[in-house]
Amino acid sequence: MSELNVEGMALAPGVVETIVSIAVSEVEGVACVGSAGAQGRGIRAVFGQKPSTQGIEITVNEDNKLAVAVRIEVYYGFVLPEVASSLRQAVADAVASQVGVEVASVDVYIDGIQFAE
Repeated sequence: MSELNVEGMALAPGVVETIVSIAVSEVEGVACVGSAGAQGRGIRAVFGQKPSTQGIEITVNEDNKLAVAVRIEVYYGFVLPEVASSLRQAVADAVASQVGVEVASVDVYIDGIQFAE
């Protein structure tokens, strides 16, 4: 995504993706954003690195609204349509409140199921 300009405010690439990543990670049932293999599992993960934006794609449509695509893995036992619905609402609310831009769509791709360890 290139720089996003909203009412005289310029947002660097990655800002909206980070907001989306945090909102997604707070949804109950979401195991991870992106694929588990892409997540840092080593020492960097222990020391709280920046939230992963891998698996998140943001585009701006012709109406200057955002289209968000999110790839996630879900914990086994959660109802997938309910997780997707909660995720859509969380992303739309977070972007609207923190960035002030309306979200036109949130496409959710469930790439896998994780079992609790």
